[in-house]
Amino acid sequence: MTDITAGGVSPPIRRVEFDTAESKARLRGRYRSEARFKAYGIAALAVAAAFLIALLSSIVMRGIPGFFQHYLVADVLVDAAKIDPEGKGDAATLRAGDYTAVARAALADAIPGVEGRQLKRELNGLLSSGAGDALREMVVADPSLVGQRVRAPLLLADEADVFLKDSGTKIRVLTDTRGVASPSATTGDVTILVGANDFADDVALVKAELKALAEGIDETVARRKARGATVESLADLEKEAADLRRRYEAAATSETLDTKTASRLVGINGGLVKVKEMTPTLVKGEVIIPLKSTADAAPGTWDIRVYETPESNRNLNDRGVAFLEELKAKGLIESQFNFAFFTRGDSREAELAGIQGALVGSILTLLVTIGLCLPIGVLAAIYLEEFAPKNRITELIEININNLAAVPSIVFGLLGLAVFLNFFGMPRSAPLVGGLVLALLVLPTIIIASRAALKSVPPSIREAALGIGASKQQAVFHHVLPLAMPGIMTGTIIGMAHALGETAPLLMIGMIAFIVDVPSSLTQAATVLPVQIFLWSDLPEPAFKMKTAAAIMVLLAVLFVMNGLAIWLRKKFERRW
Repeated sequence: MTDITAGGVSPPIRRVEFDTAESKARLRGRYRSEARFKAYGIAALAVAAAFLIALLSSIVMRGIPGFFQHYLVADVLVDAAKIDPEGKGDAATLRAGDYTAVARAALADAIPGVEGRQLKRELNGLLSSGAGDALREMVVADPSLVGQRVRAPLLLADEADVFLKDSGTKIRVLTDTRGVASPSATTGDVTILVGANDFADDVALVKAELKALAEGIDETVARRKARGATVESLADLEKEAADLRRRYEAAATSETLDTKTASRLVGINGGLVKVKEMTPTLVKGEVIIPLKSTADAAPGTWDIRVYETPESNRNLNDRGVAFLEELKAKGLIESQFNFAFFTRGDSREAELAGIQGALVGSILTLLVTIGLCLPIGVLAAIYLEEFAPKNRITELIEININNLAAVPSIVFGLLGLAVFLNFFGMPRSAPLVGGLVLALLVLPTIIIASRAALKSVPPSIREAALGIGASKQQAVFHHVLPLAMPGIMTGTIIGMAHALGETAPLLMIGMIAFIVDVPSSLTQAATVLPVQIFLWSDLPEPAFKMKTAAAIMVLLAVLFVMNGLAIWLRKKFERRW
């Protein structure tokens, strides 16, 4: 029987009043707390998105120039004496021709009259050592071009290419000159006289630049002294500052220009003169672009060109900048998509370096990785989930698999170094060894993902298969495994994406080597894309910095595609039970 309260009186019922001031205050407090929680979540997402956008924007802005390359596009005389002196016309002879000499001859035709060994060396330095590669392919494909003039792109060196991409210095052209200039010669060292004090303002500007440099050095010395630097370590800086002060405090009658100040060049009579010494009424300098004779030039037409970035702060000196500006003015410089970035291996020359070797090495390495870890991982997951008895041994195995998934990747590199290289004597820096190491790294992830996919299949599938007479093995391989396959493939793709981005374990087995040739087998020395990025990032040349960002963009694109494929497979084949 049910206990009944004495007297048949029920206990009092507590009533909650929602229209009181206290209840309304508590309700408003809960609403405020929920609003704050949502605001914190939105703020966290916004901060994460801002960091991601900043990172990707920085990579993209730095990387896009790496996909383009500047060329000198000129009419090139395919000189038979340099390309096919014996007139054989076969592909081997044409491919072995001296195309560098042909390219340099075309550059000399573009800027005629350049004299002097130093100037010619500076001019030829604008071209890459592989400037004639495109022309070589054209001639090999069509031998009838020998002896003719053809329009061909000639690859520029990395210093010239970076200068054109980054606008290495701002150039101001001062045309408000008054006096009539008279050069003393058309080549070599010249003196340019003017009737008025047209160079007086420039002399004053040079003095001001020297003063600013001296003040900057004084500030540096003061900061270092405050940090405890010794007098002996600052002696050179103090001497330099004193020399600069002496120069700008001297009378404004003459000033010698050096690499610490903005460069001045005088454009006159169709040529260009680099100023070395300046007074208010004359300049002394070196002819870079040959001047026309007074009879051929328009009288009185001259200007002053200021390269605002000092020569010491540029990778390209004044001669190189002047030559590039002359080529640009003639419309001979073009920027083209750099297909060679995807079709060349690594190189010491930044303009010739590409990622084909690293891409092929990554593909070969991942083939070994997936060929080992996919069947082993799936079979291990099937055994542990479907067939293994539940005892301490299997529990220990499961715990160790979960722990291996969290082990730092460099530990697997040390294991590969000790076992595969030192014990078994496998070839160093080979995709075979890299694939073995990455297979060990990815195997726990695939096992865990495969077990989760198998576990997601409802028990009723197994029971139905067993109920109609199927064996345990048939139930698993004919019914459970096909239904779990989308989840298994998703986990495998994510694991491969993880392996593609790994660097540390591959560095330990020697895949950091400088590899020029594209690998053609699993035992040939190779590198992979993340390691190639690591190698380029450590090089000082600015062109390699652009190549590094461009290679990062390629790697990120591949990773996005792989992760997108995993998401697509999960959405397409996912079943809700």
